[in-house]
Amino acid sequence: MATCSSSLLVLPNLRWSSNQRRNFKVRAQISGENKKTTSLEPVNNNGSVSVSIVQNQKGANEVNGKVKSQKKIVSDEIELLWDDGYGSKSVKDYFAAAREILKPDGGPPRWFSPVDCGRPVEDAPTLLFLPGMDGTGMGLVPHHKALGKAFHVWCLHIPVLDRTPFEGLVKVVEDVLRQEQATRPNKPIYLVGDSFGGCLALAVAARNRSLDLVLILVNPATSFDRSPLQPLLPILEMVPEELHFTVPYALSFIMGDPIKMATLGIDNQLPTGIKMEKLRQRLTKTMLPLLSELVGIIPRETLLWKLKLLRSGSAYANSRIHAVQAEVLVLASGKDMMLPSQEEAKRLHGVLKNCSVRCFKDNGHTLLLEDSISLLTVIKGTGKYRRSWRYDLVSDFLPPSKGELAYALDEVLGFLRNAVGSVFYSTLEDGRIVKGLAGVPDEGPVLLVGYHMLMGLELGPMSEAFIKEKNILFRGMAHPVLYSDNDPAKAFDYGDWIKVFGAYPVTATNLFKLLSSKSHVLLFPGGAREALHNRGEQYKLIWPEQQEFVRMAARFGATIVPFGTVGEDDIAELVLDYNDLMKIPILNDYVTEITRDTKQFKLREESEGEVANQPLYIPGLIPKVPGRFYYLFGKPIETKGRPELVKDKDEANRVYLEVKAEVENSIAYLLKKREEDPYRSVLDRLNYSLTHTTATHVPSFEP
Repeated sequence: MATCSSSLLVLPNLRWSSNQRRNFKVRAQISGENKKTTSLEPVNNNGSVSVSIVQNQKGANEVNGKVKSQKKIVSDEIELLWDDGYGSKSVKDYFAAAREILKPDGGPPRWFSPVDCGRPVEDAPTLLFLPGMDGTGMGLVPHHKALGKAFHVWCLHIPVLDRTPFEGLVKVVEDVLRQEQATRPNKPIYLVGDSFGGCLALAVAARNRSLDLVLILVNPATSFDRSPLQPLLPILEMVPEELHFTVPYALSFIMGDPIKMATLGIDNQLPTGIKMEKLRQRLTKTMLPLLSELVGIIPRETLLWKLKLLRSGSAYANSRIHAVQAEVLVLASGKDMMLPSQEEAKRLHGVLKNCSVRCFKDNGHTLLLEDSISLLTVIKGTGKYRRSWRYDLVSDFLPPSKGELAYALDEVLGFLRNAVGSVFYSTLEDGRIVKGLAGVPDEGPVLLVGYHMLMGLELGPMSEAFIKEKNILFRGMAHPVLYSDNDPAKAFDYGDWIKVFGAYPVTATNLFKLLSSKSHVLLFPGGAREALHNRGEQYKLIWPEQQEFVRMAARFGATIVPFGTVGEDDIAELVLDYNDLMKIPILNDYVTEITRDTKQFKLREESEGEVANQPLYIPGLIPKVPGRFYYLFGKPIETKGRPELVKDKDEANRVYLEVKAEVENSIAYLLKKREEDPYRSVLDRLNYSLTHTTATHVPSFEP
C-alpha cells in the first residue's frame, strides 16, 4: 500500500523483530466512501505484519488474496457508570507503546488509531492528537479507552529520523482535515495539541478558519521564547554524543511531576500505607529504569531538531494567532518547569476570541501522563463535547463513568458526603412512607421539584442515591453563572463536575428538551434566592407565583415528584447573609466585585418580590458538629391524561399549590421525625460504624 500523508492509511512497510510477541496494536483507516478499518497485529514469523479487515461499508473485503466477511461497527450509546478505563494505563504503558511504534522507523509522518480506543458511539466526531516533543503520538495512552468511546481517535506519529519542517507538518494535518471535512461536512473536528502539538493546532486553525474546529491545547509551547530552559538550550546543543544519555535523566525531572506520573493508576481507595508503598516501588523500580528509554525516543540529533521545530513552531503560531476562529480550551499545569503555562493560558485567553481555560495547579508539563482527571471528563465538564455544529444537551450528553463517580464522591464531595450521612425516604402510591427511593417512578419523564437547601448542599448526596439505588441520573437545572468561562485561571471545579453529571442552564427551552427526552429532571423553583436565603429563612419556600413548570410537565405527561430536604441547620449556622454583608464597607466592596460578572445572568427579571434576581455571593457561615441530611419524596402527582393543565391556568395553579404544600409537609415531617433518629450526630454514626464493621448503612428513624 502506498504512503500518503493526506489520508489515514495503514503504516507502510512495517517490519518488527520477531524475537518476542508484541502486545501493542494500532489501527489504521482509509477515510471516505470505502472506509476500511484495519488492525496491525503482532508480526508473523517472517517479520511481516498481518492485516485483518474489521469493516468495509461496501461489503466483503479482500486481504492477502483472501476474502473477509463484512463486520459492522456500530456502538450502542454509552450506559450510565460505564468503564472508561482511566487509571488502567500508566507511564509504563506509554513507554511500552512508544518502544514498539519506534521500531519501524523511517518514512514520513503518518496517522494511527490505537486498538485500545475501541468503537465510539454512533455519529462520533473525529479527534486528532498532535504530539509533543517525543513525536510518538502515544501521549494519550491513559485516555485511549475513554476517548475511544466518544471520538474516532487518530494520532500523529513523527518518526525519530524524520526531519519534516514545521510548515510541512501543518500540511500533513491540513490534508487530513480537508478529507474529514469533505467526508463528514457537518461534524466538528477536534485537535488535541500537547506542548509542541499546541503550536501545530493553532497554526492549522489560523489557516483554516472556515472549518469547525475545537482545539484542546495542553501546556501549549507558544510560550517557548519565555521558557525557563532558554539559558540551558545552548548547553544542550554542546553536550557530546557520548554524554547524551545523561540529558534525558535531567529533562525527565523538568518535563513532568514524577510523583504524579507514578501515582497514575494507583487506586485512591487503598489505605494510605499501601498507597505509599506502591508509589515507592513505582518510583524506584519502574520510573527510574524507564528514563533510559528516553534516549531512544529522543536521540541527540533528534533533540536538536525538535528544539529548532519548537522555535519555528512557536513563532509561526504566534504570528497568526489573531486569525484563529476555532473554539479553544487551554489546559495549563501549575508546576510546569518547562514552560510558563499558566501565564500563557492567561495570555491566550485574552488573545483568542473563543477561549476557555482550566488550570491544574498540582501537575507538571506532561499533564496527560500524570495522575489527574481523564481528558474526556475535562472535555465534558467544560461543555466542549458535541457531535454537530452546536451542542445539544440531550443527544450530545455522555453519562458519567464509574471512575468519574468515584472521583466525584471522594475528591469533590469528600468530607461533606461522609459527614452528613444522608437518609432517603419516599412515598408510595398508597401514601405509605418507606425507606429508600421506591416511591419515585423509574420511567420518565419525571420532574423532581423541591426545596433548595443553603448553598445547594443537598445535590451531591441526592445524585449519588439516585445513581446507586435506581441507576438513574437526573438532569439538574442550574444557574447560568456556572457556565461562565471568564476566569483565565479557573480550575476544574464543582461547577464543571455538575455538568459532567448532567446539569444544564435553567431555561424553558432546556426544560422542554429534557422532558421531551423522557428524562428525570431536577428543578428548584426557589432557585438562587432560596439557596442563598437570609437568616431566619431556613426551610421557608421562596417560590415564584408562576406555575409554568406544571404546564410544561403536563405537556409531556410528566410525573411531578415533590420533595423536601432538611439538615442545613445541622451543619452550619448562617451568621452573615446578603443584607448583613452589604452593611459592612469592606465586605460590601468585596461582594460587589465578585458578583460583577454574574450580573449579566439575569433570571426572573419580570418577577417581583422575593424571587426577583438574586445576587450570587458566599454567605458567612459558622460550621457545627455535623448532623444529618434527610430527604422525603412525596406522593407522585400524575399529569398524564390531564390536558386541561396546559391551557387552564387555574387548574395548573391548583396543582402548583398542591406541589408546594407537599414540599412543605415533607419538610415539616422530617423536622419532627429527625428528633427520633439516635444517629443524627456524626459522632454517634462514627461510633456505630466502628462497632458494626459489617454494616453498610447507619440506621435512622422508622417512617
